[in-house]
Amino acid sequence: MCLAIPGQITAIDNQIDEIFRMAKVNFSGISKDVNLAMVPEAKIGDYVLVHVGSAISIVDKEEAKATMDILMRMDELNELDDDN
Repeated sequence: MCLAIPGQITAIDNQIDEIFRMAKVNFSGISKDVNLAMVPEAKIGDYVLVHVGSAISIVDKEEAKATMDILMRMDELNELDDDN
């Protein structure tokens, strides 16, 4: 099963051009580098759904929180912490 995890953009760095940008995304206290190429309009503070290291869409804060709550209850987030 494929899974996209919501997180909040905390910084945008390594911007090569208007298309290729990398961001730091916070997933409930865990920070990861994420490619923003598929969401060029994303900005610091936005919530994005991330799949395999790439942000695939922007979501609102309430949707991100609800999804994260469900994933926490399902214990699906342990894999994120294992990468640190």
